[in-house]
Amino acid sequence: MKSKIHEHPKNNLFLVSKNFIKNTVIALSLLIALVSNAQHKHDTGFKMPALNPKSPLAELNGNHVGIRVPDYDAAIKWYTEKLDFRIIHEWPYADEKLAYLAPANSNDFWIEILAGGKLSEPIVYNDLGKSLEKAGFHHICMDVTSVDKTVAELKKRGVTIVGDIFYLPAISRKLAFFQDPWGNMIELSEIVKK
Repeated sequence: MKSKIHEHPKNNLFLVSKNFIKNTVIALSLLIALVSNAQHKHDTGFKMPALNPKSPLAELNGNHVGIRVPDYDAAIKWYTEKLDFRIIHEWPYADEKLAYLAPANSNDFWIEILAGGKLSEPIVYNDLGKSLEKAGFHHICMDVTSVDKTVAELKKRGVTIVGDIFYLPAISRKLAFFQDPWGNMIELSEIVKK
């Protein structure tokens, strides 16, 4: 007759604790992954076509927009104080000084400041319609949850809004535009679900 091997209660407690810790670590890892994915999921407001990972150009992805300005220090001051952008990296190039800046709460989109060198005079608009008459680059767009709230904060900071806030039914968005002091146009976009 075989004798029963009795496990010591401390060994059982150790196994239960070990399994509990292991399961807790797995659960926390999954939770972190879910939260991370949820934070990076961008609501476009549109039914998006399927991604095409087999495309020879599948690696193309948005990174930054370059903005020409005459005065580096003034541009850094304006973007960091008026828009709360963060400086990521700074460097010199030829007769210019450059920097990457990112919004206060996102690392997914940057602005590159290119300051100095030879520049033409900026075009400053007080009418959005007039700004659409110039060919080429027009604006960059920043998503916000509330255009009204963002515009109110920008006005408190002395930023001039170009025209009025308006709703564009064709894209289900509330929009507003403003310019930096060097004529670079920036759009604010809020998805309006109806």
